[in-house]
Amino acid sequence: MTATLSLADPVVISTRALCKSFGPFVAVDRLDLTINRGEVVGFIGPNGAGKSTTIRMLCGLLKPTSGSAVVAGHDVAREPEALRAQIGYMSQKFSLYGDLTVKENLRFFAGMYSVARDVLAERMTSAMEMAGLEAKEDVLVRTLAGGWKQRLALGCAILHRPKVLFLDEPTSGVEPQARRRFWDLIHGLAGEGVTILVSTHYMDEAEYCNRIALINSGRLVAVGSPGELRAHHLDGELFELASSISASTLKIVKAIPGVVDAAIFGDKLHVLAASDSATTVSLQLERLAARAGCVRRITPSLEDVFVRLVARRDGEVLP
Repeated sequence: MTATLSLADPVVISTRALCKSFGPFVAVDRLDLTINRGEVVGFIGPNGAGKSTTIRMLCGLLKPTSGSAVVAGHDVAREPEALRAQIGYMSQKFSLYGDLTVKENLRFFAGMYSVARDVLAERMTSAMEMAGLEAKEDVLVRTLAGGWKQRLALGCAILHRPKVLFLDEPTSGVEPQARRRFWDLIHGLAGEGVTILVSTHYMDEAEYCNRIALINSGRLVAVGSPGELRAHHLDGELFELASSISASTLKIVKAIPGVVDAAIFGDKLHVLAASDSATTVSLQLERLAARAGCVRRITPSLEDVFVRLVARRDGEVLP
């Protein structure tokens, strides 16, 4: 039975114990996730964590092994065709046709999405304006730079005005400036009420999201805003050691009693100390730095949080 999506109900994506197995391999394991209308949720995790498999299930492209998921009022397993009319999808690989022009690609995808003739011209013009391609409508797509292709692909994905947009690593391999412009477009769509789930490997991009869902080995291990994740998921105090960093330095630091973890970040070392040992660890680090460096307590970055959470083996959702 189709769930009813009303303006009073903010929930647009809801999964309950969602699982997907390929033989003995469990790609997605009991995933519970709720996303509201107009939210931008970042989906992050290591390669093979289950991000793409989850997105494909939510798009109705893969049938779940067990559990359930409702997207835009449609059960993904029972109503995949009705679901696809409500969603847009952009894959990590550029999926447009290089031998067609910008305009021809838009017209083709408009046909695939059954965009009505009476709104076709307006939708195509809007997509080209959004992508900044008004002057390039007759240019072959294969000649466009990566950032232009990316924005065109987004324009094609929203021609039918979807309620939900799934973006699977859409900015992979795109230069930083183009990635920033792309995120401006994403937030513009969210401001219009579109719900967006985007997977990414870039921690700076995750900062742009309203919330982040971290998945590892098929299981959801943390959900929250960037600020919430930084504040609550390190189990200790974080220090930065600026000195002559080497493999031997890292080994020495990890051997200090009270040090939970340590990792090299560029020319510095980030050291996580247990809360009850923070003062002692800080003194030990200051002795190690001596005259050649300095130690300071720092606010953790999302990358610090990501590295720590992925290292855990319990796989349980954190409060």
